Amino acid sequence: MTKNIIEVHNLVKKFGTFTAVNDITFDVKEGEILGFLGPNGAGKTTTIQMLLGLLTPTSGSILYFGRDLMSYREEIMETINFSSTYTNLPWYLSVKENLTYLSYLYNIKDRKKRISELVEIFKLDPILKKSIGQLSAGQMTRVNIAKAFLNSPKILLLDEPTASLDPDVATYIREFIQSERERFNISILFTSHNMSEVEELCERIIFINNGEIIANDKPENLAKSIEFSHVELLLEKDLKKLEEFCNKQHLTFRIFGKKQIRIDVREKNIAEFLRNLTEQKIIYDEISIDKPSLEDYFLQMSQKKI
Repeated sequence: MTKNIIEVHNLVKKFGTFTAVNDITFDVKEGEILGFLGPNGAGKTTTIQMLLGLLTPTSGSILYFGRDLMSYREEIMETINFSSTYTNLPWYLSVKENLTYLSYLYNIKDRKKRISELVEIFKLDPILKKSIGQLSAGQMTRVNIAKAFLNSPKILLLDEPTASLDPDVATYIREFIQSERERFNISILFTSHNMSEVEELCERIIFINNGEIIANDKPENLAKSIEFSHVELLLEKDLKKLEEFCNKQHLTFRIFGKKQIRIDVREKNIAEFLRNLTEQKIIYDEISIDKPSLEDYFLQMSQKKI
C-alpha cells in the first residue's frame, strides 16, 4: 500500500476575522504528483506557505513522513524544496551566486558538482554570470526550478513551474519533472493554470475554493462531472438563424468571427439538438464535438459560491 508522505489535518488559517484556509484535510502519497488547483484567492498560496513553515496555522497539523512540521522543521526542510514563478531571488546576485549561496541551506555532499549538473540540465550556462534582475521571465523560471532541485528533494512544491516558458521549454521541463519523479519516487504538489499540463502530469487533483476543498479526485472523473459538451459548428450562411434558435432554446453559446459558433449541449441531448437543426433547415458545413475537459471543470467550480 502506498504510504502518505504529507498529511494535512483540519488545517485552518485566519488573518483577523478573515479565514483564508478553512479546515482542510488531504494527503500526498509517495511518488504522487498531486494537482492543487483553485482560482486566485482560493487559499492555495496560504496553504503552500503553511506547508513550508513560513506561516503558522491557526489550528490543525501538517505531518511529513509521519512527523509534525512544527516539531521537526529543520530536519524536514532538508528533504523539501519549492519553486514559484511569483517568488524572486536576490536581484543583484548572479545566477551562479544565487545557486551557490542557496546550496548552503542544505547538506549537499558535492555542491560544485550538483550545481554543474543543474546548469547543464536547465541550460543555464549562457546566463550564469547575469544578475537575476537582468533575466527574462522565462529565464527566471528556469533558475527557480533549478534551485528547487538543488538538494535532490524527496518532496517538491511547485507553484506554476512552467509559467512564462516557451512551449518547447515547458515541454522539456514537464518531461524532466516526470522523469525525476519516476527515477527517485519524488512526491510533488503541483499548481498550474494550464489544465492540459495538469491532466498530463497529475494522477489526482484537489480543488480548493474560498479556503475549502470542494473536490479530491482523478482529472478524468472531475471532467466527467460536467454535464455539457461543446458542439462547434462552421456555417457559411445560417449563423444568424442558429443564434436565434439557441436563444429560443436557452442554450449557452459563443460566436467566433463571422462563421463559427460553439454551443454547450448536454451530452445526452446532442442527437436531439442536431435533429432539431435539420428540422429548422439550419445547414452547417463542419462540426466538431468536444467532451467536457478539466478546464471546463475549473471554470465552473471557480465561479461557484460556497
